[in-house]
Amino acid sequence: MSLAFHWFLPTNGDSRHVVGGGHGSPATATGGDRPPTVNYLSQIARAAEDLGFVGALTPTGAWCEDAWLTTAMVSQRTERLKFLVAFRPGFLSPTFAAQMASTYQRQTGGRLMLNVVTGGESREQRAYGDFLDKDARYARTGEFLGIVRDLWDGKTVDLAGEHLRVEDARLARLPDPVPQVYFGGSSPAAGVVAARHADVYLTWGEPPGAVAEKIAWVRRLAAKEGRSLRFGIRLHVITRDTAEQAWAEARRLLDGFDEATVRAVQEGLGHSESEGQRRMLALHGGGRDGLEIHPNLWAGIGLVRGGAGTALVGSHAEVADRIAEYHALGIDEFILSGYPHLEEAYWFGEGVLPILRERGLWNHPFRGEGRIAA
Repeated sequence: MSLAFHWFLPTNGDSRHVVGGGHGSPATATGGDRPPTVNYLSQIARAAEDLGFVGALTPTGAWCEDAWLTTAMVSQRTERLKFLVAFRPGFLSPTFAAQMASTYQRQTGGRLMLNVVTGGESREQRAYGDFLDKDARYARTGEFLGIVRDLWDGKTVDLAGEHLRVEDARLARLPDPVPQVYFGGSSPAAGVVAARHADVYLTWGEPPGAVAEKIAWVRRLAAKEGRSLRFGIRLHVITRDTAEQAWAEARRLLDGFDEATVRAVQEGLGHSESEGQRRMLALHGGGRDGLEIHPNLWAGIGLVRGGAGTALVGSHAEVADRIAEYHALGIDEFILSGYPHLEEAYWFGEGVLPILRERGLWNHPFRGEGRIAA
């Protein structure tokens, strides 16, 4: 089976420097270098489409533009690229979300995927009117996805749950195809929801040993539910013709982190309720030394950015080796990004993907279809 690669739409702004934000921390000033206009995001999306990325993740939260609206507009300037829309179940009724997804599929020709984000920071959730604690949010997410999946199956749903209640809920028009559900989370409550409802379980870019443990954990939980899942990983990339060039770029990014910003971001992220964010912080400990935590896996991004904080750094061949290493553990989908996102898409797409194709691990998903080159 060919590996699937997805890119990232930086709806918090883009730059030749790292743009921080996420998990309750605001986007840094560098997000203004290239504002997230529809024109610029469409340029990235078209590049990703041409290079052979299947989809593009678009984040959610107060630090970025709304994912539903932005991708709906960008979809009209692309042809085949899918959009992995991140959203939080606590902000929408399940019936309305199921209807939105159905509409999106019809209007884009089936190019929607959903990244369900339970919401890890109570402070940010309360700003949107959501006052449940973390465990209750996961329980609500489980109810939400149960309702949505039944609606997509054409069922009429009546549910009086602990957190959600619907009566005589049904869809007049069903989505075709049904969107794939991507879901991540490192806490016990997250594992239960993933096992019952996700199509793809996502992890942030931890070292291979930790990723293997997560995969085994979720597989066990899914087996108890009589289900099997696919697995994906979220990483940044810095790939160049030589390892020396790649690490020089990583050092350039690191040199752009002023100490005051690092301290402020680390202080904010230190209060995060997210188990995944805690694991990201533990990889670098807030310092600038020892950031290569596994061959070609660099934790420097996490000094100023919440959420995904690690990058694959190296020559094109070395990055391909690390991708093959994660694939051997069971990872089939890779959600990647880099600064700036337009240029880094080309570095990866023209440097790494041909190597993976030669190794029999990847095929261009749009080969021979219209204008998109192989």
